[in-house]
Amino acid sequence: MGQGAMGQGAAGLAGVLSLAGAQPAGTPLLLDVGRTVSPGGDALSHGRGLDCWEVRKQNSSEWCRFIRSNPDCRMDGGFLDYLNGVFCVFPPRLLPLAVTLYALWLLYLFIILGVTAEKFFCPNLSAISTNLKLSHNVAGVTFLAFGNGAPDVFSAVVAFSDPRTAGLAIGAIFGAGVFVTTVVAGGIALVKPFTAASRPFLRDVIFYMLAVFLTFMVLYFGRIRLGEALGYLGLYVFYVVTVVLCTWIHRRQRGDGTAPPGPWEPEMPPDSEEPEPSGTNSSDYGEEYRPLLPSQETSLRILTTALSPLDYRKWRRKPWYWRLFKAFRVPVELVLLLTVPVVDPDKDDLNWKRPLNCLHILTSPLLCILTLKSGTYGLYQIQGVFPVWGLVTLVGSVLAVIIFITTSNEEPPKYHCVFAFLGFLASAMWINAAATELVNILRTLGITFQLSNTVLGLTLLAWGNSIGDAFSDLTMARQGYPRMAFSACFGGIIFNILVGVGLGCLLQMSSSQPLVKLEPDSLLVWVLAGALGLSLVFSFVSVPAQCFQLGKAYGVCLITYYLVFLCVALLTEFRVIHLSTSD
Repeated sequence: MGQGAMGQGAAGLAGVLSLAGAQPAGTPLLLDVGRTVSPGGDALSHGRGLDCWEVRKQNSSEWCRFIRSNPDCRMDGGFLDYLNGVFCVFPPRLLPLAVTLYALWLLYLFIILGVTAEKFFCPNLSAISTNLKLSHNVAGVTFLAFGNGAPDVFSAVVAFSDPRTAGLAIGAIFGAGVFVTTVVAGGIALVKPFTAASRPFLRDVIFYMLAVFLTFMVLYFGRIRLGEALGYLGLYVFYVVTVVLCTWIHRRQRGDGTAPPGPWEPEMPPDSEEPEPSGTNSSDYGEEYRPLLPSQETSLRILTTALSPLDYRKWRRKPWYWRLFKAFRVPVELVLLLTVPVVDPDKDDLNWKRPLNCLHILTSPLLCILTLKSGTYGLYQIQGVFPVWGLVTLVGSVLAVIIFITTSNEEPPKYHCVFAFLGFLASAMWINAAATELVNILRTLGITFQLSNTVLGLTLLAWGNSIGDAFSDLTMARQGYPRMAFSACFGGIIFNILVGVGLGCLLQMSSSQPLVKLEPDSLLVWVLAGALGLSLVFSFVSVPAQCFQLGKAYGVCLITYYLVFLCVALLTEFRVIHLSTSD
């Protein structure tokens, strides 16, 4: 439910940017999304230390000393110091082992992001939208989009928070855009040729092209002021209003406010056609076949059942590879169940589990303060005596006891909807913590392999954040709903770029730093932005030219386009393709 450059010719990126925190008040925050300073440049002449990327140029016996003495190699956020681990904890000869372990941990972080967003973040957002009585259209382009794009947006915000990793954000947002609008959209056309929904497609592509053009302008001028950051968010608000108005006008024209979806609206599968849940619904947790005669369960029985992430009946009938993947997810799901409440409006009891929900009153706030700024606030001592986490534990325990005494196991209290907001906050903190570790480990891999953050963003981070959407969209297409899946490719990704860039930069601005500078000196940044813009123009022209009848030829063209783009991007990264002036 997360992204400076370390590449060849980019060695001086972080050497300049490591000093961003030491800038005098009023100076703009510099976010380098390319490669700007040559090795041995201004940073060295002022004695401010080398770019951390230079570590691999040192003798292997000097790696640890270099990492620990260079201020540019400090990891500001996160719980683990990955650079210190790979260059100090592991001896140089075991570098491949360290990289392998980091790669496995990277995959597990993607699992944590996916499970948290899918089974905890999204259900609570759905419950909040239900309690707020929002229409399906408004909820779809706001809360649902936020739920689906949470890993991308949180990763972008975390990456923008450190000038040295800003390239990850640009690479991931643009890279995911190219991947989803070419590979996923093309795969849908290959799996099941269909007729695209004309008006939603044109509307979404136009808004997406506006977002890309706005980013082009920002990169060209090399800065984002408060107006531009608010412009990103304002454009998304305008998009939401447009979606709602289009739906309302269409239904007025039909003369039926509850008319079924027309040819320009994505069709929704009826309940009778929905596939059997495959472990993706929050209601799977602790579900048992209920007896014919109701019987009162003890609080201990309710607690143990609610904390079980496995449905043993389902486990027995699933194939081995599903069981293997589920075994990897069980530890994550168990910890999430302990710390994140889930409110399910589709259940009669709204997923009220009295003993577990009372436990959440203690664990959720404790989780929030211990993950915010890597526990800095939670470990702070009030008056130098009493820690904040102790105060939260004390207050949470008292509230938990009061709620347990004043409620029953059978019926949720009237204020049960508050648990949806608590679950939303707790799951957001989980996603933010995982995204922070993700960005840090990608930066470490970039330094280790001397790769730019931009290429890591457009490959590993973009693929990791988009692979879940790819599988869900392709599955939806195979089940007979290609139009809905195709609409999700272009509609959902708009949220990521507008809110990811807008919110990411807005959070870095302050009264002393009202300007965020972007330095896209890397040719790869322009290749990436140009590829996304060109892919949108191609679809904008070719889809209407085919009278919105999309078949296998369209899918093959899109996938071929992505492969060509990926080759050009990698050749640019390794300077096989470069500007003549950069020689």
